[in-house]
Amino acid sequence: MTAHRANPRRVKLHRIYSAAELAACCGVHKNTVRHWQANGLEPVSEGRPTLFDGATVRAFLAKRNASRKRPCPPGTLYCFKCRQPRAPAMGMVEAIRQNATTGNLSAICEACGTMMHRRTRLAAIPAIMPNLDVQIREAGPRLCERPEPSLNCANRKD
Repeated sequence: MTAHRANPRRVKLHRIYSAAELAACCGVHKNTVRHWQANGLEPVSEGRPTLFDGATVRAFLAKRNASRKRPCPPGTLYCFKCRQPRAPAMGMVEAIRQNATTGNLSAICEACGTMMHRRTRLAAIPAIMPNLDVQIREAGPRLCERPEPSLNCANRKD
């Protein structure tokens, strides 16, 4: 299985889960559920089989997922190589318009030189990238001139 964040909304609030049922519900291995238990997920009782309350599991996963977020403050894009929000090199950002309202921001990381990308609304660019030189580029009208698709598409299955 691929590494991903378990979706807390897949867990039903008013249901009791065994470790195997919880693993199947979240799409993880049952040893992952045991690891969650070692990291603070409380079972309903100490007996066998180990049972977990849906509301407790949902709160645990939501807290765990929120602690792993790295929100980008204004003026930064997320660098996947550095694994931190970084300012663009030389304060230059390129906005490639996808349609009338949205586009992709591209810049070079000032620390490692990797290309960084961020999807945004065009109207929000002054708030997201204050005091930076943002050059807006129109997308080409032909299919061969279209920009690359957004890399963080949630619909695509790999």
